[in-house]
Amino acid sequence: MKVIFLKDSKKYPCIFFLIFLLLQGCGKSPDQSSLNRNIDFKNAAWITDSREWPKEDSLMYGDFPAPVFRKDFIVKKDVKSAKLYITAAGYYSASLNGATIGKNILDPAWTNYSRRVYYSEYDITQDLHPGKNCIGTTIGNGFYNPLPMKMWSTYNLRDYLPVGKPMFIASLKITYDNGEIEEINTNSGWKYSYGAVIRNSVYLGEVYDAGKEIKGWNTPDFDDKGWESSVIHSGPGGKLEKAFFPAVQVTGKCKPAGIISAGKNTWIIDMGVNFTGLYTVRLKGQPGDTIAFRFGERLYEDGTLNTMTSVAGQIKRINPKGSGINEATWNSAVFNTNNGRGCPPVAWQADKYIFGESSEVSYTPLFTFHVYRFMEITGLKYKPELSDIEGLEFHSNVENGNSFSCSSDLINSIQSATRRTFLDNLVSVQSDCPGRERFGYGGDLNATADAFIYNFDMHQFYRKTLYDWLDAMKDSSFIDTAPFVGLKGCGMSWESAFIITQNKLLLYYNDTALIRELYTRDLAWMEKAARLHPSGIVDKGLSDHESLIKVPVQLIGTTHYYDCARIMKRFASMMHDNTNEKKFAKLAEDIKESVLNMYWRKSVPDTLNRQTLFATLLYYGFIPENEKKAAVDSLFIALKKAPAGHFTTGIFGTNYILNALSATGNSGSAFSIIDSKTYPGWGFMIDRGATTIWETWKESDNVYSNCHPMFGSVTEWFYRWLAGIQPDPDNPGFKKFIISPFLPSGLTFVNCSYESPYGIIRSDWQKSKSGIKHEITVPKGTTASFKVPSGGKRTFSIENKGTKKTESKDASGTSFETELAEGNYLITY
Repeated sequence: MKVIFLKDSKKYPCIFFLIFLLLQGCGKSPDQSSLNRNIDFKNAAWITDSREWPKEDSLMYGDFPAPVFRKDFIVKKDVKSAKLYITAAGYYSASLNGATIGKNILDPAWTNYSRRVYYSEYDITQDLHPGKNCIGTTIGNGFYNPLPMKMWSTYNLRDYLPVGKPMFIASLKITYDNGEIEEINTNSGWKYSYGAVIRNSVYLGEVYDAGKEIKGWNTPDFDDKGWESSVIHSGPGGKLEKAFFPAVQVTGKCKPAGIISAGKNTWIIDMGVNFTGLYTVRLKGQPGDTIAFRFGERLYEDGTLNTMTSVAGQIKRINPKGSGINEATWNSAVFNTNNGRGCPPVAWQADKYIFGESSEVSYTPLFTFHVYRFMEITGLKYKPELSDIEGLEFHSNVENGNSFSCSSDLINSIQSATRRTFLDNLVSVQSDCPGRERFGYGGDLNATADAFIYNFDMHQFYRKTLYDWLDAMKDSSFIDTAPFVGLKGCGMSWESAFIITQNKLLLYYNDTALIRELYTRDLAWMEKAARLHPSGIVDKGLSDHESLIKVPVQLIGTTHYYDCARIMKRFASMMHDNTNEKKFAKLAEDIKESVLNMYWRKSVPDTLNRQTLFATLLYYGFIPENEKKAAVDSLFIALKKAPAGHFTTGIFGTNYILNALSATGNSGSAFSIIDSKTYPGWGFMIDRGATTIWETWKESDNVYSNCHPMFGSVTEWFYRWLAGIQPDPDNPGFKKFIISPFLPSGLTFVNCSYESPYGIIRSDWQKSKSGIKHEITVPKGTTASFKVPSGGKRTFSIENKGTKKTESKDASGTSFETELAEGNYLITY
């Protein structure tokens, strides 16, 4: 088509007419464009219900029951295999003969549905019955049909996300023993009605009216003659791709720590820890009784529920304490506010259950999630038992064998809280907080990716994240989140996650294929960065967010630009692109010189956060070797002036200062700050009862989240410095790695394991009266460089537990280093 130009349309009218017809046909349903089809759905169509969605915003907050779909089919012969492929724009919950299929929840993962939609595959071979069977599916709104509330009185997600009525597509492929293949595909032959989930929102929660339950609707014997035929839809537009990353699943359950009364028929349940997920609750009541649930991370001093730290989008037009607002008012009134007509005055997390015929029920919401430690139940006329309530902890299932523990109860509590915070913020995207926003911010990714990787298997999750960024980024501006939700103010330090995360996957997993795949996009991104910041200095955007002292974006943003330049130099080398390798080497050097000229070779204002300043320069290796002592001295002067001699750094500076101190031989100073309960610090949070990490060093009971990952970079320090497990940049993927633990006087042991691509790496150490012992595991096919301070002349005994051979090596300097081949070792001295 590039051969014929528009100016030729008069010359070739028939050809242009044919092209027009072809293009028109590409968008037809149910086949859609062949570009967006997938072999697993070759004969399936997207289907939905016939209901029109309201055009008036305020009406969207009313009852719109989730549609339920069903399809009967006959299994005729002995089945060899049966695979169900299914996804939705929104969320789906699928069943076979009344039993839920699979363990995935809130599926599919959130994406830009107009670009790509991930689907899941389920093996249901063992679940089919001879004869008649039934597939049932309920679909929910998810992020494809969010409510039109205006976050921060400005951002309506419906203005930026691809939105529409929820829909789904499915194909069941049955292979019989004789080789015959039968398909059950979504089409207009599926029937639908409306079920008991009468409202569902990822932010505001769910309303379930048991009086509208349709008994047995997803079982084979149900009579669906009164149901309507499904409506075929062209789909959300995105390419169907099989999910390759961990799905969201329930991974843990917790029991309440206590229950207290908070007024007539009102109960506060303390779950003991702050977490993301849902709950199962056993209830008793009469037809029409309404039980309301609200959720919060904290309580007020009078023992009542505080919802404020997890309110969606800071929508808090009225303070509920003393305002007279009750559940009935919240659910029925239409408020004309800056947050959008119909939006509740306080967008807290809430659910509601309305009793039907059954007087004893068990209830778990379906298409929402909450972050909470405390649950308020209103309308229950008796005090529930602890055994009536069970918390359901869920997240993208990235957990593996990685673990860290030590002899300090405080550090173990910090590790536990950080790990929980990380998981709480993994519901198909890595979010900043699981209540207020739930967005995949790039800055948080840059600040904590190493820490997440040390704790979990993040390889495929982060691959999905990078595709989210591919689908989100703009040609002429930087954005803040992926998927894109309209936010564009944070700049370089946020969108650079697209480049920096690729480098993390190279370093920890040796994912070279991803770099080859994305290299042309990387080059285009660097061209955009050069257009937006032609001088090499970043002068717009957010800086060291939540630093206690101001940090200029010219420091933080520019060093992120430098990081991208040096990463791209390496990528260009891998791609044998000599021209761009030289180009990015020069760019990195030019940026480095500019930063040194601005912040090292001349005096800087005292109003600048000098902790972040000197930590950043040391972290990126900007300081010449003969001047490092001056930089370290300046860093310690800044620490001495800070409250309690602790960190005043923000989202990036905290990671920088931890690593800069340790890299310059000052791990002891970092340890003394971490292992302290004094403000500001992680120990202060724990001492104040935190079970997840706060968004700010200062305690907040209103504005800021109590479950935010950005200060979780401390857990990277545990793995990297206390256990000493460090990747070798020259041998990515842990083909060769370093074990160089720091043994502070305040600890007697550390136990740590990390699952590398080659297997488990173990670094345990213990002090005793007889000396120090290290137990080391080096996976098959790898080698490790073991390094520890020797403290002068010492003899090290190295036992290979596999070969039973022991050798002695002497150290005479300040450190001891030896190479370890694959195997299990006991090293004593």
